[in-house]
Amino acid sequence: MSAPNDPAFARWSAIAGVRLATSFGAILGVLLLGRAETLPTRLLGVAIVLSALWVMATVPRALAARWRSER
Repeated sequence: MSAPNDPAFARWSAIAGVRLATSFGAILGVLLLGRAETLPTRLLGVAIVLSALWVMATVPRALAARWRSER
Protein backbone atom coordinates (compact mmCIF):
# COMPACT_ATOMS: atom_id res chain seq x y z
CA MET A 1 0.00 0.00 0.00
CA SER A 2 1.24 3.43 -0.84
CA ALA A 3 0.76 6.39 1.44
CA PRO A 4 -1.69 9.05 0.24
CA ASN A 5 -0.24 12.32 -1.00
CA ASP A 6 -0.22 14.64 1.96
CA PRO A 7 -0.04 18.34 1.02
CA ALA A 8 1.10 19.17 4.57
CA PHE A 9 4.30 17.18 4.07
CA ALA A 10 5.08 19.03 0.84
CA ARG A 11 4.48 22.37 2.55
CA TRP A 12 6.62 21.39 5.54
CA SER A 13 9.38 20.31 3.15
CA ALA A 14 9.24 23.65 1.35
CA ILE A 15 9.52 25.59 4.60
CA ALA A 16 12.37 23.36 5.81
CA GLY A 17 14.14 23.79 2.47
CA VAL A 18 13.91 27.58 2.72
CA ARG A 19 15.31 27.48 6.24
CA LEU A 20 18.15 25.18 5.18
CA ALA A 21 19.07 27.27 2.14
CA THR A 22 19.09 30.51 4.11
CA SER A 23 21.20 28.90 6.83
CA PHE A 24 23.79 27.98 4.22
CA GLY A 25 23.61 31.53 2.89
CA ALA A 26 24.27 32.97 6.34
CA ILE A 27 27.21 30.59 6.82
CA LEU A 28 28.60 31.66 3.45
CA GLY A 29 28.31 35.31 4.49
CA VAL A 30 30.08 34.67 7.80
CA LEU A 31 32.89 32.83 6.00
CA LEU A 32 33.22 35.66 3.53
CA LEU A 33 33.22 38.19 6.35
CA GLY A 34 35.90 36.29 8.24
CA ARG A 35 38.23 36.00 5.24
CA ALA A 36 37.66 39.48 3.85
CA GLU A 37 40.61 41.80 3.62
CA THR A 38 39.00 44.83 2.02
CA LEU A 39 36.05 46.93 3.10
CA PRO A 40 33.80 46.17 0.10
CA THR A 41 34.22 42.43 0.66
CA ARG A 42 33.36 42.84 4.35
CA LEU A 43 30.28 44.86 3.47
CA LEU A 44 29.24 42.15 1.03
CA GLY A 45 29.58 39.54 3.79
CA VAL A 46 27.48 41.62 6.16
CA ALA A 47 24.84 42.16 3.47
CA ILE A 48 24.66 38.42 2.74
CA VAL A 49 24.29 37.56 6.43
CA LEU A 50 21.62 40.20 7.04
CA SER A 51 19.62 39.26 3.96
CA ALA A 52 19.80 35.55 4.83
CA LEU A 53 18.56 36.25 8.35
CA TRP A 54 15.74 38.44 7.03
CA VAL A 55 14.64 35.77 4.54
CA MET A 56 14.91 33.10 7.25
CA ALA A 57 12.58 35.13 9.47
CA THR A 58 9.99 36.23 6.93
CA VAL A 59 9.57 33.66 4.15
CA PRO A 60 8.59 30.60 6.27
CA ARG A 61 6.07 32.71 8.18
CA ALA A 62 4.61 34.07 4.95
CA LEU A 63 4.33 30.59 3.46
CA ALA A 64 2.66 29.26 6.60
CA ALA A 65 0.17 32.12 6.58
CA ARG A 66 -0.56 31.59 2.89
CA TRP A 67 -1.18 27.89 3.37
CA ARG A 68 -3.20 28.19 6.58
CA SER A 69 -6.50 26.40 6.30
CA GLU A 70 -9.78 27.99 7.25
CA ARG A 71 -11.42 26.74 10.42
